[in-house]
This record gives sequence, C-alpha cells and structure tokens, in this order.
Amino acid sequence: MSILVDENTRLIIQGITGREGTFHCEQMQQYGTKVVAGVTPGKGGETVLGVPVFNTVREAMEQTDANTSVLFVPALYTADGVYEALEAGLPTVITIAEHVPVHDMMGVYHMARAKGARVIGPNSFGVISPGKSKAGFMAHRIFRPGKVGLMSRSATNCYETVFMMSNAGIGQSTCVGVGGDMIPGSTFRDLLPLFEADDETKAIVMIGEIGGSEEELAAEYIGSHVTKPVVALIAGKNAPKGKSMGHAGAIVAADGTGSAENKEKALRAAGVHIAETTGGIVEILKSLDL
Repeated sequence: MSILVDENTRLIIQGITGREGTFHCEQMQQYGTKVVAGVTPGKGGETVLGVPVFNTVREAMEQTDANTSVLFVPALYTADGVYEALEAGLPTVITIAEHVPVHDMMGVYHMARAKGARVIGPNSFGVISPGKSKAGFMAHRIFRPGKVGLMSRSATNCYETVFMMSNAGIGQSTCVGVGGDMIPGSTFRDLLPLFEADDETKAIVMIGEIGGSEEELAAEYIGSHVTKPVVALIAGKNAPKGKSMGHAGAIVAADGTGSAENKEKALRAAGVHIAETTGGIVEILKSLDL
C-alpha cells in the first residue's frame, strides 16, 4: 500500500502546456505515472507528449476517469484551478506554486473540507510513492521503495533526508510535501491517520519547522492515536523572533509562539523521537526495529 498516489493514480496536469507543466509531464511519465490528461483553457484538442489536452477539468475527468490532479500554474491562478478541480469532483489535488495568497488558501481549505477532498500544498514538491507513482517535481532517482512514510514542510530538508535514507538502505512508502506556506491544504495532523492506517508504513518521519502550530497539533494526535514510531526534526532553532525565514509560515512570534523549543517539548511528551539534524533522522531510523 501507500497513501495519496499509487499505481492506480490517473493524473491530470493542470497547466500542462506551460514550460514547467510539459517538462514535469515527461519526468512523471518516465517514472511510470499514468498521466491521462492535461488541462489548459483554450487549448482543448491539442496533445502534449501524447497526452490529450482539455479545456476543463470536468471534461478531462469524464473522458479519462482521472482521479488526481497536480497544478503547474502561477500562484495567482492556483485557487481558481483548485476550485475547478474540486467542483469537478476530484478527490486529490496537489498544488505546486509558492506564494499563493493567504486569503485564496483560506477559501481552498474550507472548500476542500466541504467536498470531502484532499488538497496538498501549496508550496509543495508533490507526492511520491516510490516505485509506483509520483505527482510533482521531486528528483525521483533519490527515492527507493520501503517502509518509512515521510511528510515535510521543507522540500530541501526532505530531499536531504531521503538521499541519506536511501543510501543507508532505508526506503520510503510515501513522501508528501506538505509545503511551507501559512495555510496548507493538508497539515501533519491531517496526514497522520493515513500513514497510521497504511500497512506498508512501519514508521513515520515528520520534518517541521518554526512557525504556526502544526507540529503541536500533530503531537496531540500522535499521543492519542498513533501506534507507529514517529521521528521528527524541527528546523529553524536559530532564527530570530519576529522575522520570517524562508517559508511564509516560518516565523516565531515575539512571545515565543511557534518556536522550535515549544514544538519539540510537545512532541517529546507524545513519545516522538527528536532528531537534531537530517542525518540524525537516519540514525534514529537505523535504531528502530522496522
């Protein structure tokens, strides 16, 4: 098993005719992802790398039985693209763009829940279930199939961790780019039940960072509901208070809210293994009986 994407994923690429959409379409096809349709308004009837292009998501779904969409569109048009995908009935929508307006994501967040759908991102590298399928732009050659589920607010920290995991012979079941924006479509708390229910996943890695309360909410859920070992890294310990660092959501308030110390305290209380570095994640995983 895996979560969110697998060999049965039938993918739509919204924005397939753009430079990034076309490039990553080819990369996903080479990995074995079933890219069944593209959507670009006004370019219906064209093809890109053998993939039919439609004017609307609904038309693409009706013609291809697609069940997942990934958006390679600019930030200012991301909300419109997600709304269209959700209105068409897609259960999983993955958004790549960074700097999607906060107000736009507020609307997306609530609409997804009203529709019973799952939105991943924005500011996400996508989702990959190694050896099965990927929907996003991650360098798939560093991933290998295995038993560890991974979710991360940071793409770079995730890649570094995965690279070291794979070199150590530790594979991944599914890796999810949660994204570093202030309002993600799906939080750690949202994804934990999926990993907990996945028979293939034997341990969970959570790469967080300063800012917000995602990690504290995840800790609360882990303490009550997660039976699998969880390893966490919180990036940004040396960031100055009141200054956004890298991601829009990576900011510690003047009163200390959102600090790495507060997050680690909550996670430790829930029984989570805390790593100080990405290399430390791998060392902890080696010590677990998976």
